[in-house]
Amino acid sequence: MAQKLTLKQIAKDLNVSISTVSKALRDSYEISEETRSKIKDYAKSKNYKPNSIALSLKNQKTKKIGIVIPEIVHHFFATVISGAERVANENGYQVIITVSDESFDKEVVNMEMLANGSIDGFIMSLSKETMDKHDLHHLREVTNQGMPIVMFDRVTNDIACDKIIIDDVAAAHSATDFLMRKGRKNLGLITTVDYVSVGRLRTQGFKQALTERGYECENHQVLKIENADACENEIEKFVVGNNFDGILAVNELFAVTASKALQKHGRSIPDDIAIVAFTDGMLSKYASPTLTTIGQKGEEMGGIAAAKLIERLEKKESDSESYETVIVKTSLIERESTP
Repeated sequence: MAQKLTLKQIAKDLNVSISTVSKALRDSYEISEETRSKIKDYAKSKNYKPNSIALSLKNQKTKKIGIVIPEIVHHFFATVISGAERVANENGYQVIITVSDESFDKEVVNMEMLANGSIDGFIMSLSKETMDKHDLHHLREVTNQGMPIVMFDRVTNDIACDKIIIDDVAAAHSATDFLMRKGRKNLGLITTVDYVSVGRLRTQGFKQALTERGYECENHQVLKIENADACENEIEKFVVGNNFDGILAVNELFAVTASKALQKHGRSIPDDIAIVAFTDGMLSKYASPTLTTIGQKGEEMGGIAAAKLIERLEKKESDSESYETVIVKTSLIERESTP
């Protein structure tokens, strides 16, 4: 299939700047009539079709960064924002934050709004619906027009950009192995549906750790949550209906919900059942009992994401196609939910 013509390619073919092409296609008075005609005729001859994001290409630096996150309630995303804002401010940038609420449509609308001359680049974590649909057209439109994206946590390998992640497989493997070293042999996992990248990868790490110690992971040992806002009954049925002696949860909300259900039914934590969760947030620290967690270092991730984006924005050589995936190390923080 022929590659879609971009403003960047038109600019290269005609030996003008991307900004000049963008302005000419919008009939800006800043560009001479002769140059406007030349660019418009060339675009027409190549069947170039602009879109809302393409036309919004920044013509000048705003010194602002757009952050798009899937939800605000999780402590992890709040810490990422904090780290990104700190580094951005230190470098003379401000941040504009939007929330997709796990909606593909809202993610697209947010990106179109921010790309309309409001920001210079994006830091983002994909919504659940975007990963489910695997419709990435809005991301391709942004990157095709030269606006950089740095993804974190929930990422896709189908978009060329810098990515800041943890090793989800290794972290889940480590947490599972920790529970087994504590003498727990019948483990359950509370995770997300597989199309959410972090849930799929953490499930993989959980299963690998069991296999390496000679255990087979049965279907009844894994609960995949579709709707986190209505998961209480599902989790209660899962943890009470199985004779688990250890639980790994992919976020602290699932872990606290499991802990509450178990204690309601007379199970002692950690004597009867031990719990480890991802995300070292406020819920983990103030739960009763407090939760052993895998700390994801969200503030560090946010800071690295902002630094990478600013570095790319301020590079004199804008044609660099070399992108980096930074893996931030996690840490196990032991508390009362494990012996």
